[in-house]
Formats: sequence, C-alpha cells, structure tokens
Amino acid sequence: MYNKILVPFDGSASSKNALLQAVNLVDGEITKITVASIMLPYDGDIDLVWVKDIRESMRKSCESIIAEAKKLVGDSIKIICEEGVVHERIVELANTEDCDLIVMGRRGLRRLERVLVGSVTARVIGHSNKDVLVIPQGTTIGWKNILLATDGSRYSVTAANKAISLARSYHGELKIISVVDVPTEFYAESPKATEELLIKAKGIVEDVSKRAEAANVNLSGYIREGDAAEVITEFAVKEKVNMIIMGSHGRTGLLRLLMGSVAERVIGHTPCPVLIIKK
Repeated sequence: MYNKILVPFDGSASSKNALLQAVNLVDGEITKITVASIMLPYDGDIDLVWVKDIRESMRKSCESIIAEAKKLVGDSIKIICEEGVVHERIVELANTEDCDLIVMGRRGLRRLERVLVGSVTARVIGHSNKDVLVIPQGTTIGWKNILLATDGSRYSVTAANKAISLARSYHGELKIISVVDVPTEFYAESPKATEELLIKAKGIVEDVSKRAEAANVNLSGYIREGDAAEVITEFAVKEKVNMIIMGSHGRTGLLRLLMGSVAERVIGHTPCPVLIIKK
C-alpha cells in the first residue's frame, strides 16, 4: 500500500500515537519509516553569549525526542532532527526521503485543539504532493469500515481509486457519500438547480459504486443534503467509521484549508483518522 512513511514527531501523546500507528501500517517494518523532529530556528545574533545556551537546549531537546522515539519503536528507527519552518521541512523531507505517505498526529477535540489543527497540518496538506494521514490522539487505524467522501472532482476520483484499493486489500466495507451543500436561500430561489445537483451527486455515487463492485468490494452509497463537513462528521460517528478518505484540491487548497474548508473541518472534528489523497 505505502512503501515509505514520514512521521513528524515532537514527543507529544498525539505524535507518539501517530508513530505507533505508522508502525502498524507497515506491519512492524520500521525500515519503511522515517521520524522527523523539526525545531524552529534561532534567527537572532549568533555571536551573543546566551545563544550558546539556546543551541545547547535545542540539542538536548533533539536528543530527548530521539530517545523517546527509539523507546517506542526500537533503536533501528531512522530519525532526522533539524531546524526549520516546520511545515516546509516536513514537505521537503517527504520528498528527499522518497516517502509516499505522511502520518501526523492530532490532539483532542477541545476547542483550542481543533483550532490548532489548521496550522502545521493544513500547511503540510496544502503544500505536499504526498498523501497525508491524520490520526486523532487515542485512536487506531482500521480499514473494516471506510467512508469515502466524494464530490466527483478529479481529486475525488483519485481518492475513490485509493479507497477501493484499500477496501479490497483489507476486506473492508466501503461507504460512499456525496453531500449537496446548498444554502437555504439558494434552494428557495432555484429549487430546480438544487434538484440537478442532487441528480449529479447520485451519478457520482453510482459511478464509484460500479467500480467498487467490479473490484468485489462490499459497498453502500448515500446522498445527503446540508453542511458538507457536518454531514460527513456526523455520518462517520453514527456509522462507527474506522477511516475517512477524501481528495485534496492541491496547493490552491491551502487557502481553503486555512479558512475552514470541508477537509480541515472534518479533520478537526471527526473522532476517527482521516486520509487525504493527493495523487
């Protein structure tokens, strides 16, 4: 499925869980995993005496993080500890290490923690061309009950292909949902246009369903109306979904992510892991 995984690691509970889940994802083959610990650089006057203390503190912090990662998964794990802008270095390392998946931890569901998900994670998703798996703290990866959220775009087609492949590989059930997100005032002014959107959504679900059936994947399709992020999240909770799979609209999606797009809101609010497919 994935040949090499990059796991950003800062020693937090969420990053520890992400690392453990990444190990499970590769069936314990930790040679397929690279751990990245990125510290913000010091940009001040390097000639100041007290800067040496900062450097020493950063060195010790790096050593501590390396020790924690090795304690979790073993001494043979590859660990990179560097300075830099966090999301930029994560994206760069995923490329230089030839990784095809980035696994990131997510903190809890408290209000502040939901806000924080939009910073580094959103920027990594926006800038990287690698798939990104976001795992909430305290959760595990599962493939028996997969939810594919699709809107019929070419990005969603790629996500659908991946979802079908994963469901087939793990003998999981695939639930396919397409949400028609129409403002109330628009529906009142143009009910015919809304009906056309519903017909389009039905066609999208039917198309993916046919491909899943051809791959001998157990599936069910759903058309819903409402706020897309809320509908997807509530559906995932109700159906006890193990994994949500969504497509990303590429680099331009960064602005949408930072302004509260469907993807970011789903990642920030759902209790299960979310896999964002990039290519």
